Amino acid sequence: MATKHEQILQYIDQLPVGEKISVRQIAKDMLVSEGTAYRAIKEAENKGYVSTIERVGTIRIDRKKKENFEKLTYAEVVNIVEGQVLGGRTGLHKTLNKFVIGAMQLDAMMRYTGAGNLLIVGNRTRAHEYALNTGAAVLITGGFDTDEQVKKLANDLELPIISTSYDTFTVATMINRAIYDQLIKKEIVLVEDILTELDQTVYLKNSDTVDQWHQFNAETGHGRFPVVDSHMKVIGMVTSKDVMGREKDLPIDKIMTKNPITVNEKTSVASASHMMVWEGIEVLPVVNQYNKLQGIISRQDVLKALQMIGRQPQVGDTFDDIITNQFEVISTDVKGEDTYRCNVTPQMTNYLGTISYGVFTTIVTEAANRVLRTYKKGDLVVENITIYFLKPVQIDSIINIKPRVLEVGRKFGKVDVEVYNEGVVVGKAMMMVQLIDR
Repeated sequence: MATKHEQILQYIDQLPVGEKISVRQIAKDMLVSEGTAYRAIKEAENKGYVSTIERVGTIRIDRKKKENFEKLTYAEVVNIVEGQVLGGRTGLHKTLNKFVIGAMQLDAMMRYTGAGNLLIVGNRTRAHEYALNTGAAVLITGGFDTDEQVKKLANDLELPIISTSYDTFTVATMINRAIYDQLIKKEIVLVEDILTELDQTVYLKNSDTVDQWHQFNAETGHGRFPVVDSHMKVIGMVTSKDVMGREKDLPIDKIMTKNPITVNEKTSVASASHMMVWEGIEVLPVVNQYNKLQGIISRQDVLKALQMIGRQPQVGDTFDDIITNQFEVISTDVKGEDTYRCNVTPQMTNYLGTISYGVFTTIVTEAANRVLRTYKKGDLVVENITIYFLKPVQIDSIINIKPRVLEVGRKFGKVDVEVYNEGVVVGKAMMMVQLIDR
């Protein structure tokens, strides 16, 4: 049976898009305390189908799919620009498909403005009115207000008109940054993208016996199954090693491994792969926040996903991409190990104008990754790293990175990395890494 918290989440999920939600009303409708209602609404917001806006309240919005991450709702825009809603609050749940900067004559501006757009403009009341009539929402910059008749029109058309204290350039930058960040998230493969769903997952109940394991083993050919209680909470994991030599009528909960390692749907595949390699696990149960079984992932699922990630172009560059994309091979020694060159750009420095610790770590890790690929194909997970900063490296410097493999085995590698600036060693790193085969 679902808990009160889960019932509230289901109730919110079934509300129509655009519906306003209040803690007091949810508590009254579901016969729960306001604290319970508040916690459920906050989780719904984290899951992406509720949005809370200052001075407006909480509204039900469309749950985003990965392919639509680059699209924003007007409610999200309000939060991004720290805006105030002047009118059209009932349309905050709608999604915009393009934003237009109104830095031109009115006639020219309207040629670029259409339904589903967001016009970013200053205190030009006629432009506000024209945009609303074409089906576009309006974002007023500079903290200006608009006429009452424009607010009434926004309410009638259910198109938001928003005011922000920021200038037009800053607002456009903030929205672009938000879209860019979402594009990066779009490319990160999560456990929910690859898991075997619950209706296709074979699992045992704590009341089952060893005989049931043998039946499932014969049907599926698999030897590892999660064990759940009467509430579908994962309480154990049972493998062929556990049942070997056991009586067939012996209860599963007597031989299972208790408190198994689990992951949730929002765990990244990279983190899951590290757990599997580190712990030597073939199958991981996927659970929700209440530890209820949602499905499973296998090592094969993870390896396929890692291969897919390797072939997939990154839409939005992370800082790691910005740093490693500058790597340039300048020489190769007799062992086939390359030396790389990299320019220290302003983005790579700290407030003192010297290369930051995080950037230096990324540089030496990437160098180790590249040199190990000449010995073995696959990915690496850093197990241990020791870094020595010998001299500061200032902005706009050119550094040379020389990685050297000390030892490489089937599942691990040791790499020494030296970093030079103008022929002088400025930093060193010693790394021990776990290797993940592809």
